[in-house]
Amino acid sequence: MNWQGKKVLVTGAGGFIGSHLTDALVRRGADVRAFVRYGSRGSFGWLEDLDKDVYRGLQVVQGDLRDADSVTRAVKGSEVIFHLGAMIAIPYSYVNPTEAAAVNVTGTLNVLNAARMFGIEKMVHTSTSETYGTAQYVPIDEKHPLQGQSPYSASKIGADKLAEAFHRSFDLPVATIRPFNTYGPRQSARAVIPTVVVQALTGTKTRLGSLTPTRDFTFVEDTARGMICAAETQEAVGTVTNLGNMKEIAVGDLVALIARLVGKPLEIEQQNSRVRPEKSEVERLLADNTRAREVLKWTPQVSLEDGLKTTITWLGEHLSDYRRAQTEYVI
Repeated sequence: MNWQGKKVLVTGAGGFIGSHLTDALVRRGADVRAFVRYGSRGSFGWLEDLDKDVYRGLQVVQGDLRDADSVTRAVKGSEVIFHLGAMIAIPYSYVNPTEAAAVNVTGTLNVLNAARMFGIEKMVHTSTSETYGTAQYVPIDEKHPLQGQSPYSASKIGADKLAEAFHRSFDLPVATIRPFNTYGPRQSARAVIPTVVVQALTGTKTRLGSLTPTRDFTFVEDTARGMICAAETQEAVGTVTNLGNMKEIAVGDLVALIARLVGKPLEIEQQNSRVRPEKSEVERLLADNTRAREVLKWTPQVSLEDGLKTTITWLGEHLSDYRRAQTEYVI
């Protein structure tokens, strides 16, 4: 696909992955409209952290995914949609499951309806490996059963099924991408890697919940590139594709790796209050990325160690932002 001048809408553009994707699209020459959630402070999220030349190339619109009118206005005139907007906080979804469902299910429905209304050329819908729950077998391929082990994962399963239904019912050209654990600069302080890194840079202890669950980590630039590959690949339409490294690491081992890269010992204080409810815990995530390699021609390019070095450097330059945030993580 020639991105030069292509009219692209990115929902959730002000977020962690969305800001990296937006950056990559603008650098490819796309005409990007960035949809961000309206707030009284008028913040555009991490878009404000982009290079000035990239930022000036954006059209930023504010709204709410739950409001069909604002979504319709944002979609109008677009040719390609990358739908990343979502309520992503798993711990918060236990407290406010209604909001998780409203943003993730109804919000996605609004985007799908608008995409159908305007005859969008291609839509890439963002799922999550959380929809698989604890692995019943590994590596996890796209045929693995879906399990709603948290209100967040259940809401994302609902959104994924709506995307599938719109393709099957209305021939909407939508491709679903299912990233495993993405990390890198700009990630929320509630995620495990920034939590551990910030605590390592500012002290000698880290406070965590479970240490035994394993995760498959992908650097954010690799994830963004995989999404672009999905938009460029006709064979991705109507299907789900995992984005992951096909490598897993336990949380306890991840802490040890971060401590080594930071260059000082790190004591772990395990806090039972930070552990998920027993039946909600996702013990193991390990991606099978065969489909991404064969269909999208995508492979991750950044190793975990190299990605962590980049992330540690960036977090060290933005400690003031993260010290103000809550940095205790529920795995």
